[in-house]
Amino acid sequence: MVGRQKIVLTPRYYLDNFRYVLDFVKRLYGGLLNEAEWDFIRRFDALSLDAQCLYVRFSNRKGLFFRVNKLQYTEITDLPAAVDELIVAGFVDRLSAHHEPMGDDALSVFTKPELLDLLPLEPEEIKPLSKEKKEGVVRYAMQELDFGEIVTSLTTREIVVKMNFEAEGMMIKYLFFGNRSGSMTEFVVRDLGMVNFERYDESKLTARFRTRKEVEDKLLISLTSEEFYELKEAETPAEDIYNWFLNWNETRPELTEIAIPSYQKLVVRVGAYLERQKLPEQALAVYELSDRVPARERRVRLLFRNGSVEEALALCDEIAVNPYNAEERYFANDFREKILSTGEKKRPRKATTRFLSDAESVNIPAAYRHHVEAGVMNYYLEQGYDAAFTENYPWRGLFGLVFWDIIYDANVQAIHHPLQRAPSDFYLPDFYHKREELLRKRLAELTTKDDWRRHTGRMFNAKYGITNVLVDWSDELQALVQRIIDLLDIEQLRLILLEMARNVREHTRGFPDLLVWNEQGQYDFVEVKSPTDHLGPQQLHWLEFFQTIGIHGKVVRVIWEL
Repeated sequence: MVGRQKIVLTPRYYLDNFRYVLDFVKRLYGGLLNEAEWDFIRRFDALSLDAQCLYVRFSNRKGLFFRVNKLQYTEITDLPAAVDELIVAGFVDRLSAHHEPMGDDALSVFTKPELLDLLPLEPEEIKPLSKEKKEGVVRYAMQELDFGEIVTSLTTREIVVKMNFEAEGMMIKYLFFGNRSGSMTEFVVRDLGMVNFERYDESKLTARFRTRKEVEDKLLISLTSEEFYELKEAETPAEDIYNWFLNWNETRPELTEIAIPSYQKLVVRVGAYLERQKLPEQALAVYELSDRVPARERRVRLLFRNGSVEEALALCDEIAVNPYNAEERYFANDFREKILSTGEKKRPRKATTRFLSDAESVNIPAAYRHHVEAGVMNYYLEQGYDAAFTENYPWRGLFGLVFWDIIYDANVQAIHHPLQRAPSDFYLPDFYHKREELLRKRLAELTTKDDWRRHTGRMFNAKYGITNVLVDWSDELQALVQRIIDLLDIEQLRLILLEMARNVREHTRGFPDLLVWNEQGQYDFVEVKSPTDHLGPQQLHWLEFFQTIGIHGKVVRVIWEL
């Protein structure tokens, strides 16, 4: 077997990638850039090749402060000259007293022994500090020492610089990736062949943002989410976090539509945190800002707990009329019954519990206690069936293969850069609404099982190895997809894929654990439950959906044989 040829990146690959991002952003978002961002681009273009390389190296590293004598980049021909050029051009500053607000970050580029050696400390201060961690030394220095003296002491031994234009650089990358998690390492991952992305005609890529306000709104939510995380990490009192969030929420601007899903997600995270911190009233106040799952469910539970029974019932009714997913649909009915039966001796059972209790049971050796699905699979193999682990894997793969070109169709205006792993509306209702005609047309074109086999097989071979958030590549995938096509009717296949498309976030999970079948065409999709396991709402959704369209699916309860 011939090994894969080693890929070697060009010495200045990172500069090429950064320039590509700059050109891309100028082309798609030039009209949204402010004067400071345009000034950054013009001044960057005016730098020498070495200075550009060094600045991009800085921008791709963590932190804002760097020790010049620690820099080692062989592709930069004259590193000291590049540093001097960046200083003169304003792209970096020497460490100085005015950096005191960022002093913790500046000192953190040194090791603890280096700090004890370089800081202006008296001998009697060094001994107790030597027992502290580096964070303790930095904290002591910032609280007890004069920062101007710290700078003088540090910089007499070496040059420390701070990168500038961090806001402008961040905005350029944010516009390109459309989020804060995007990183320039994505280019490296692609160029080294570690991830293969779908290829696009770049002239068809469209802007993620239409206005500057859309950009700023979505970025605001991202930065606020990061601040929330930092407050938690710093062990800020939960009451203080609650007050911080409400104050921020009262003063935030009216959000454009593109930022609302991220805002709703942040609200749920803050509410859940406050619940975990035993602040139910505060959590309820935060949850009321969102209808995102599971905010409404949490509100019902908190209202009921604090005695607001009528409000809880009213919200249950509201959820029942318009549930956003299976969890909400079953919860609304189950919890309403629970409220109405309060005080009665016999408590109503949840829909998932009723379904599970009615299921058949099988005796499985206790040796399978930690591999319960394998035990049930072996049970069916002994009964003369073939069996395979399935769960979500083949269904997601089937969806991805049947609709591949529709998912990644740049004409739908949801593909915004060449490193995108999924369309920007993939987990939003827009995904189905904008593509319903295309999806139904594709399903109508596949009129026979041979059509389904040929189409999925062709896509499997043509796209093998290309990243798709629903397709986990393996030879087993094709066999499982073909098996499902063999066993089900064409109309059943169509109905399942349309149901998945209506809510990709929720309906690409919850499928049964196993597929069992025999040569006579008998089959079952089997959800396996150990004695201590529970049936989830999304699992019940698919089992009931299977029943509705005539697919054989069931739950099997395991009883351990000792």
